[in-house]
Amino acid sequence: MLRRFRRLGGPGNAVIATVTLFALCSGMWLLRDGTRAHSPPQPSAAQAHTGAGGHGAGRAAAPALPPSPPDRVRIPAIDVDAPLVGLGLTGTGSLDVPPAGRKNLAGWYEAGTTPGETGTAIIAGHVDNADGPAVFYSLGALRKGSTVEVDRRDGGVAEFTVHAVEVYDARDFPDEKVYGTAGRPELRVITCGGGYSRTTGYQGNVVVYAHLTGSR
Repeated sequence: MLRRFRRLGGPGNAVIATVTLFALCSGMWLLRDGTRAHSPPQPSAAQAHTGAGGHGAGRAAAPALPPSPPDRVRIPAIDVDAPLVGLGLTGTGSLDVPPAGRKNLAGWYEAGTTPGETGTAIIAGHVDNADGPAVFYSLGALRKGSTVEVDRRDGGVAEFTVHAVEVYDARDFPDEKVYGTAGRPELRVITCGGGYSRTTGYQGNVVVYAHLTGSR
């Protein structure tokens, strides 16, 4: 589940207006398989925010980069190496999703902040599809201090350090915390997680919080 966007606080920053269900969280593999044995990992309480503003992850924030669309995301700790496709909004105002049939594909909200510039950039991807685990299946296993690398179209690489990984039930999703404006370059990587229903799929989201700590 993600939310419908409305733009506030200047270019590239977005907060959420209303709840909209969409196919990212359908959990078709688990629906077909009929078992929780294959459930994706969920973050532990130890990976939640500590109030250190991100600096507790061990690396200080780096200066912002100029805007440049991203082409690829890599998260070495969980073996993610995937191309990125631009995502817009559907006719109902919800964030669109990458094609479910391409399990190693993620998307970024291309009307918002580009990863590396000041603000909150959004990357989202499926946790599974009808055939099994998808690109962000292991996102909930990520730990503080892990690296997220984003290849940019200008030829550079934005390097982010994870400072929190949290899971939320859809009813308690902290819109402003996840999608709100930021005074430094930040990144959210989002997939589905939390409880699971065979009727409606996943009941919440895993959210990785990261901040820019370098580039090359």
